[in-house]
Amino acid sequence: MGAVSAADVKTLRERTGAGIMDCKAALAEAGGEMEKAIEILRVKGQASAAKRSGRATGEGVVASYIHATGKVGVLVEVQCETDFVARSDEFQEFAREVAIHIAGAHPSPTYVSVEEIPDDVRDAERAVFEAKAREEGKPAEVVDRIVEGQLAKWAKDVALLEQEHVRSDRYEGKSIEDLRAELASKTGENVRIARFARFVVGETE
Repeated sequence: MGAVSAADVKTLRERTGAGIMDCKAALAEAGGEMEKAIEILRVKGQASAAKRSGRATGEGVVASYIHATGKVGVLVEVQCETDFVARSDEFQEFAREVAIHIAGAHPSPTYVSVEEIPDDVRDAERAVFEAKAREEGKPAEVVDRIVEGQLAKWAKDVALLEQEHVRSDRYEGKSIEDLRAELASKTGENVRIARFARFVVGETE
């Protein structure tokens, strides 16, 4: 293959948020195939993100979003490593988009990640699924498999990072974790959603 075209580099950068040199290298490695280059960047990004995930996040922002009706409001704390990144437009936009998602998501997220779900909550949900499966007369030998599948789906439904952003037309079905990983890759910092709160008029804990 010849030299990688500037147009392809631009397209790849727009689609992945990766740096120019990384895009050039990925396209060269992929022989100019766009989808293959995206996969190369995704794998490298995951490896880099894994290294970043242990780094301290002492900076960040608290973003808010109040729906036009005034009846739903969200606060979300998103952390990073430096004040420079925290003040950037991209970081603040991400934090706001997370708040918008939390306000509009159905089902509403309860936890930031699957790992945050307490064992007792998970066990209670498992018991409900088991009782339902037996009530429906499912064979005993398949109940465990059915329950584990339902439990995994439930966990993804209530975990913020696993949910697809509500503005799917804008984010092409990407999950909140996809968007977080892209921002972390672009900034070179550990980006972390620390906590959130959703308020609805008339609803209490």
